[in-house]
Amino acid sequence: MPFRDITGHERILGLLARASVRGSLPPSLIFAGPEGVGKRMAAVALAQQVNCLAREPMRDAAGETEDACGVCSACRRIARGTHPDVKFVAPEESGSIKVEQIRDAISSAAYRPFEGRRRVTVIDCAEQMAGPSQDSLLKTLEEPPPASMFILVTSVPEMLSQTVRSRCQRLRFGRLAPGDVASVLMKQHAYSEQDAHAAAAMSDGSPGRALEEGTEAFVEARDAAMNLLRAVATTDAPAARMQSALALPGAGRGKADRVALGQSLLALSSILRDLGALMSHADERSLANADLKKSLQGLLRSYDGDRVISAFAHVDRAMNALDRNASPKIVADWLALQI
Repeated sequence: MPFRDITGHERILGLLARASVRGSLPPSLIFAGPEGVGKRMAAVALAQQVNCLAREPMRDAAGETEDACGVCSACRRIARGTHPDVKFVAPEESGSIKVEQIRDAISSAAYRPFEGRRRVTVIDCAEQMAGPSQDSLLKTLEEPPPASMFILVTSVPEMLSQTVRSRCQRLRFGRLAPGDVASVLMKQHAYSEQDAHAAAAMSDGSPGRALEEGTEAFVEARDAAMNLLRAVATTDAPAARMQSALALPGAGRGKADRVALGQSLLALSSILRDLGALMSHADERSLANADLKKSLQGLLRSYDGDRVISAFAHVDRAMNALDRNASPKIVADWLALQI
């Protein structure tokens, strides 16, 4: 997947592309950031860009550079993991990266490229390297072989030793905007618009997390959150408000209900954040629930700025109470009375 096909991270990807074209790429890199935001895809794209046989023009905010074509034999084999100059290392079934795997990667990197410009070693989930595995990398990271580079991909860079981190240039990959997550889900995974936005709203900026969770549960939680906000918008009657709380997934008792109510609270938080954004005339591209814009605008008639802020704070308190093992039903009832 070339840089142009990766959603988000434009500044980092442009920086990598320009450094590669200039021949100034650091030989040892750490791609750090939350899980599921595209770090490994960026590592594959860089390996393709470095070794592509027919680079294509690429333009970003900083100007013109070059990207991989994505279709030449080198690009296709790198994507499949079969290129002789690009090696991928990942945790074994035990969940760790063994020292033997690292020594094998070091041995391969010591040779001149077989057919490409540079040998690229991508170590995925690098935080899973045990102490001896990390130690075995130190000399290679400090004095990398000519025409070789290492990319350590990790969501927990703090688990890498300070000596490893000090020998690498770290690039920080942030969370994606909800709209970008929804775009990834629709374009690459055939999600419907409703499902994509529902999953993106509670993905915490990670397409990977959105794919791991059940979309149906996300959609149900979001619909229930909207219904609760509508139901309590115009009534102060405690009985009516508590009755409306019963519609929230998870507003019962038991461990499964606790998980479901947690999703409902995340949906409420996301919707209230969007109401605040619409109220302040923020860029609509920042809306987590962009597909519900018309419905959100309807809610604004009942939720002014103070009420949105207060409701958001109460949802946050409800989340904390749920984390502290409070009864899901009591949390849901209390929240319905507060917002």
